[in-house]
Amino acid sequence: MNIYEYAMKMELDGKAFYEKLAAETESEGLRKIFSELADDEQKHYDIFRQLKEQESVSSMADSTALEGARSLFADLQVNQSEQHLLKSNLDAYQYAMKAEKESAKLYQDAADKEKDEAVKNLLQKMAVEERKHLHILENIFDFVNAPNQSLVWAEFSNLNEF
Repeated sequence: MNIYEYAMKMELDGKAFYEKLAAETESEGLRKIFSELADDEQKHYDIFRQLKEQESVSSMADSTALEGARSLFADLQVNQSEQHLLKSNLDAYQYAMKAEKESAKLYQDAADKEKDEAVKNLLQKMAVEERKHLHILENIFDFVNAPNQSLVWAEFSNLNEF
């Protein structure tokens, strides 16, 4: 399996995963973000298919998922009643973060080895996109996991007094 076939499989797997997360969430904002991430994975798949078939590849449009994620978190800060709709599917978020991190590394490594300047730039741009996806997922994970990370027991409030 060559790099393009491997990348195409990763992108299709990512698309299916994000579509599953979108279908499972009750939050309209998260559904939109996961749908945009799935759309991005489809765009990446199409680019790798074109590269594999040695077709000319047009430039890749920037993802809008990051702006959507910023908007979601701003809305959730204001409208706390929708926070209960977030499913704390922490394992799924961690899996997705690992996959995005591996994708970014794979694409950057491939770009570092690529001789064709246009393909090299495209691979670097895809690595940047995958890092953006990772950033979005890290923020979702941190937001959903925040209640598990806080220490609010009264018995620990006066630790500095000893």
